[in-house]
Amino acid sequence: MTLQAPPNRLNSHGKIRQVGVEIEFAGLPPRDTAMIVRELFGGELNVVSPHRLLVEDTRWGEFGIELDTQYAHPDKSLVDDLHAEDSEWARHQHQRRIEFHQKTRELIGDMVTGLVPTEIVCPPIPWNELEDLDALFEALRKRGAKGTDASLLYGFGLHLNPEAERFDVDYLLAMLRAYLLLAGWLRDEIKVDITREMLPHANPFHKAYALKVLDSRYSPDLDTLIDDYLHHNPTRNRELDMLPLFAYLRPDHSHELLHTQLTKPRPTFHYRLPNAQLSQPGWGSVTEWNRWVEVEKLAANSEVLLARCAKYIADHNRPMLTRVKEKLVRWLRRKR
Repeated sequence: MTLQAPPNRLNSHGKIRQVGVEIEFAGLPPRDTAMIVRELFGGELNVVSPHRLLVEDTRWGEFGIELDTQYAHPDKSLVDDLHAEDSEWARHQHQRRIEFHQKTRELIGDMVTGLVPTEIVCPPIPWNELEDLDALFEALRKRGAKGTDASLLYGFGLHLNPEAERFDVDYLLAMLRAYLLLAGWLRDEIKVDITREMLPHANPFHKAYALKVLDSRYSPDLDTLIDDYLHHNPTRNRELDMLPLFAYLRPDHSHELLHTQLTKPRPTFHYRLPNAQLSQPGWGSVTEWNRWVEVEKLAANSEVLLARCAKYIADHNRPMLTRVKEKLVRWLRRKR
């Protein structure tokens, strides 16, 4: 599959835009996965704990590999808790508690390996080098990694974190509008797994929010755009999660969702919709990036974007019976 170029290839500093990639899968424990990453991209192995490893100093930076559950990893606040002023006996007791805690977490990790996914968090990668990253997906497939469709229990996903081209409200509003208009098409193209549909991790936006944002009269400043998003989407679990970007842009914002441990401020969109299709030869980050680029293309074409927004609003304002009938006809056609 040929890598598609976005309409805006550079960031606000004139450098090639980057994209972060995260993938979940079963069938390979973290240590074996880390060895694959090092074989492909070089770097040094750093065993943070038995089920959390880093591959540092690769061509792009640091890869993180771990079991995707906090209970398999030592609690950093406990391990880093210093007792320098305590008596020698108290320090010794504290060290024994740490050792017991670490052993317990290691045992939990051993028990749940195979039941919870292994996750790879890649460093930011220039978008025009994603084809090189796809060697990782091919290697995982050959080594027995299992993706979303390998079991009804596997609600695994691939996340993309495309760097924003710029941060003005006109650009961000255009991207939100383009995504809302193409969300249905993306779900059809990806064929989102039924398990992932049932889980809350990549929920669609509610119709009320889409109608608000796609209305041509909606012309917010940046703070209003952020506040409206938080009001209508008080959750991380959206197919396009804007919280990391908004936390980056407004670090002093009072909303608690922008300050949770799971919301990491960064200058990127957090696109959570794709499955982890490791059973499909040739599938990888390029496949999902190319689909994402269609969102960027629509956002960059202001005339077409506004026309499609107007059509969406007009279609919604038609009688409900007419809309239901047309949806039924489209569904029947797809089933033929």
